[in-house]
Amino acid sequence: MISAGSMCVFVLTSVLVTVWFLCSYVLLHSSRKTFSNVKVSISAQWTPSISNDSAQFSPAETWENNRLFADEKQATLFLGALDSIFLFSYAAGLYLSGVIGDRVNLRYVLCFGLCGSAVVEFVFGTLTEWLHIYNVYLYCGLWVLNGLLQSAVWPCVVAVMGHWFGKTGRGFVFGLWSACASVGNILGAFLASSVLKYGYEYAFLVTSIVQFAGGVVVFFGLLTSPKEVGLSLEEATGLGPVETETDSHKPLMSDEEEEEQVEAYARRRRSAKPQEDPPPEPPQAIGFFQAFCLPGVLPYSLAYACLKLVNYSFFFWLPFYLSNNYGWKEAEADRLSVWYDVGGIIGGTVLGLISDFMGKRSPVLVISLVMAMGALVGYSRSPNNQLINAVILAVTGFFIGGPSNMISSAISADLGRQEALRSSQEALATVTGIVDGTGSIGAAAGQYVVSLIESKLGWMSVFYFFVVMTGGSIFFITPLLIRETRDLWRDRQALRRQL
Repeated sequence: MISAGSMCVFVLTSVLVTVWFLCSYVLLHSSRKTFSNVKVSISAQWTPSISNDSAQFSPAETWENNRLFADEKQATLFLGALDSIFLFSYAAGLYLSGVIGDRVNLRYVLCFGLCGSAVVEFVFGTLTEWLHIYNVYLYCGLWVLNGLLQSAVWPCVVAVMGHWFGKTGRGFVFGLWSACASVGNILGAFLASSVLKYGYEYAFLVTSIVQFAGGVVVFFGLLTSPKEVGLSLEEATGLGPVETETDSHKPLMSDEEEEEQVEAYARRRRSAKPQEDPPPEPPQAIGFFQAFCLPGVLPYSLAYACLKLVNYSFFFWLPFYLSNNYGWKEAEADRLSVWYDVGGIIGGTVLGLISDFMGKRSPVLVISLVMAMGALVGYSRSPNNQLINAVILAVTGFFIGGPSNMISSAISADLGRQEALRSSQEALATVTGIVDGTGSIGAAAGQYVVSLIESKLGWMSVFYFFVVMTGGSIFFITPLLIRETRDLWRDRQALRRQL
């Protein structure tokens, strides 16, 4: 029997860990969002001209010494290239950091990523401006390093959450928790807009200081698993090893039939009998290519590559689009862009809860993505009205940000704790790194394409590109959708026969 004290400790610690990680990733995303929130100011600083009110260079010689680009289009293309550089290095780092996270103390990896990234962003956005250092190669090198450091955070975060929560209710818990990225975007937008009048360098300064402090707190206070407080998931929840390691970690996309209740009951009875258990062996980490070949990893990774391209295009370009396309002030565009993240928060939570109720993920994802294609077409035709724009933007965020949060968190945890891994449970960070890394490769390739399409064909063509990529996500999930729909139909028929 489980004691009330153990349950109380487990529940309280689980809540604290969730809040802890929510805050840490909020800080990471708020600093990451800063770059997209100040793109207009950075572009103006790099391309000063007579018509550019934000340029503060008086002598022509000073302008020539600080000028990076001849016009705004060249600056826009370089901003897109920086986004791609960041995401390519982020993707490469995810493949590596996931493997490291399964072998090194997760607290050390997280602290290193958070604090290191904060230092790099301070140098990139604040120190270079204070010292008036404008160099394309320096910016590219710093952004490569920033992507590598930030990639250490997400796989480890999902791994720790997977250690604390079983599959029951995972869609809701992870959907709610993965909203931390959207909350960070909102926080970053408000922080940037509040100090933007003093210069974009102060936006980087504020967010980098806060992020560094968060990394220090993580180092001294994070509990990476229930074992660190003398508990196990089985003891705390009162479930036997069969329920926690087999049923709870079984992948949702599995097409195997559920085990018979009688057999499950018999096994629980056998596990309840006192017996001499051999000393537990430390779990062995799974290899990278083994993780890539797990059921469901490849299709979800490819689907996420298409979806993350769209989601991160909104992340990197939305304030710039609102300011350029509608002529709104940069601070107004920053504040309005948060409605996309509000929709993503609600979408991730609601869709995760629905998928928990259904016991399947892919049908919920596909329906949401079909709705997303319509929302993208609608938003591309939004009038020059901030209220209407905010409403349509929130709906678009619900149907794009919601599925993106599901794949990057709950589904990644499902894939990393499935039946095929019973002999090697240390695969959560590796699988998460593969899924998010593949998604980041797609997003990285897309950011420069977005800037190229916009400069050649305009923003309407960019939205058509988003619709096509959303359709690509549906295409890669379709085999899983067919399988899970067949399973749902078979379960329904079996239930009818029992009645």
